[in-house]
Amino acid sequence: MAKYNDLDMKSWKQYEDIYTDSLWIIEKRDNSGAHKGDYHGNFIPQIPNQLFRRYTKMQDWILDPFMGSGTSIIEAQRLERNYIGIELDVDVATAAKDRILNGENINLTTGKVCIGDSRTFNIAGILDEVGINKVQFVILHPPYWDIIKFTEHKKDLSNTKTIEEFLQGLGEIIDNTCQHLEKDRYCALVMGDKYANKELVPLGFRTMNLFLERGFILKAILVKNFEETRGKANQRAIWRYRALASDFYIFKHEYIFVFKKVE
Repeated sequence: MAKYNDLDMKSWKQYEDIYTDSLWIIEKRDNSGAHKGDYHGNFIPQIPNQLFRRYTKMQDWILDPFMGSGTSIIEAQRLERNYIGIELDVDVATAAKDRILNGENINLTTGKVCIGDSRTFNIAGILDEVGINKVQFVILHPPYWDIIKFTEHKKDLSNTKTIEEFLQGLGEIIDNTCQHLEKDRYCALVMGDKYANKELVPLGFRTMNLFLERGFILKAILVKNFEETRGKANQRAIWRYRALASDFYIFKHEYIFVFKKVE
């Protein structure tokens, strides 16, 4: 058994549903239980489910500085992991808290839903409040720069004007959150790319480098498919026409980067 998960390798064949390949083909979003797909920027629950099972143990603490609708927190509850979620928008955080309190295994976990800016939020104070020194996993699913405008907040990364401003803001969040990650434990970043001014902006690799510059070890680059976004719903034919008539390819993937903290 690894020090960072609960997998019993004497019975390793029982974990057929845990991915070990770098290409993740997921047909549809899990909308069971407390999960809902109505929040524009949420990600599919299978991503945190897979990551938490591979890189955390029961009763470990998970930190999500981009909590949104609470997808990762609900998965943490299901797997009996404790959690701290931070969300900038009051209304989104309030709705997420209601959803989380109606989640599964809520009596088997401890957690905090916090409203604030993850760049400057006093995470140490929350750790003191719940009686721990470090968290064992950090999961980051930030805006993909300005593809979707989430709020009117000036501190919202989706409102940054330039790629440099976006990267600086995300770097500040990494610094403020991952300093509380236990050494030799893991964190993950979920990120997609975008087109702007007729060229591809490699947000995935630009944000990946923020972790490498800070001394994290890159453990995996996972590529996850997606078939249709809400913004392109029922528009497959027109997007195919546009791609054929131009020089670009239609995005069908996003990245999941897994890092290990060693310093």
